Amino acid sequence: MLANNLANSTTGGFKTDREFYGLFSANADPSIEGEPSPTQLPVIQKQWTDFSQGTLQPTGSPLDLGLSGKGFFTVTGPSGPLYTRNGGFQLSKDGVLETAEGYPVITVEGGKIQTSTQTPIQVAADGTVQQDGQTLGQVAVVDFQDRSVLDKLGNNYFSNSNPKVGPTPVSDTTVQQARIEASNVAPAESAVRLVGLMRQFEMLQKAITLTSDMDNKALTEVARVGAG
Repeated sequence: MLANNLANSTTGGFKTDREFYGLFSANADPSIEGEPSPTQLPVIQKQWTDFSQGTLQPTGSPLDLGLSGKGFFTVTGPSGPLYTRNGGFQLSKDGVLETAEGYPVITVEGGKIQTSTQTPIQVAADGTVQQDGQTLGQVAVVDFQDRSVLDKLGNNYFSNSNPKVGPTPVSDTTVQQARIEASNVAPAESAVRLVGLMRQFEMLQKAITLTSDMDNKALTEVARVGAG
C-alpha cells in the first residue's frame, strides 16, 4: 500500500490509501503460574481511502478541469459509470470530451460534451461548457453520502459497489478550468514510513533466524548429552 502511494505521488487526482488498525487479543498460556492476562497487539484490519483535497495546479490547457470541494466527475466506463477526480481531459476524433483512457465525460442530463469546431471551450464554475457562445452541456459533479461504497479501479477511478447507494449532485463545489488536482500523497511521509516498515521487517526476520539458531543449538546439546 505504501509503495503504491509513493508510486502515484505525481498521478493527477490520486487519493492516498491508509490502514485501519484493530486489536488482536491472545490469551496467555494457562500453564504459566499466576493469573494469566490476555496479550493485545495492533493488527491491520483493512485499508481506507483518504479523499482529502489535493492541490490544484495550473496547466494552461483549457481541457483540464479541477474540482475545488467535494465530489467527482462522472464518466462512462466499459461496464458502467465511473467516478474520478482527475480532470485531465481531451477531445476524441469526433470532438467528444473524454478521459485519457477514452471514457466520455457525462453531463448533468446524462449526455456527452460534443464540440463542433476547433475553438477552445470555456468552462464556468458550475461546470457549464460553452463554445462559440453556445452551451454544450454542464459537466456532472456528484458525491456519495457514504464513500465506503466506492472501490478503487486503477489509479484514478472509483466504481460504486452498492447500487442501492446512488450518487447525488453537489452544488457547493466549483470547477476550475486549466487546472488539475494533484495527488494528495505526501511523498516524504510515505518514504519515511516505507523505510521504517522495511527496517521492522528486517528486525523480525533476524529474530526468526536467531530463534531458529537457538533451537538448532539446543538439539545439538541434547544429542551430545545422550551420546555421553
